[in-house]
Amino acid sequence: MEQYKTFGMRGEDSAASFLCGKGYTIIGRNIRMNHLETDIIAKNSEYIIFVEVKTRSEYPEVAHPYGRPAAAVDHAKQKRLIAAAEEFLRRNREETEGLQPRIDVIEVYIMPGCEKYKVLKIVHMENAVRRG
Repeated sequence: MEQYKTFGMRGEDSAASFLCGKGYTIIGRNIRMNHLETDIIAKNSEYIIFVEVKTRSEYPEVAHPYGRPAAAVDHAKQKRLIAAAEEFLRRNREETEGLQPRIDVIEVYIMPGCEKYKVLKIVHMENAVRRG
C-alpha cells in the first residue's frame, strides 16, 4: 500500500510542477473537506482549477486493460470532485472571487522500474469534468 501512495505522490509532484510551469500558483494539495478530497488546487489570473491526478507506470501508447487513467474518473468520482470544488469555493469566497472555476484531469506516465522516477508524458485535460 505504501508503495502505491509514494507512486501517486510522485505523479502529483510532477503534475504540480507542470502546472507551475504553465503559470499556475499551487494553493494546496490533497485538500480535504469532510469526506471530499482534491489532489491539487491551483490558480492563475483567470482560473481556479481543481485537479484530479492519475498516475500510471506504462507508456501512454500501450493499450491498458483498464483504459486510460482518466477513465478512472467515473460518474461517481466526478460528482465528488464537483462537490469538493463547490465546498472549497463556498469556504474561500474572498480568495477565489473573480476566478473562473474549472475541474481538470492530469494523467502522468512514469517510467516503470526505475530507482529514481522519470516522467514519460503528462496529459493535461482542461475542463474534463463539468457540472450537469
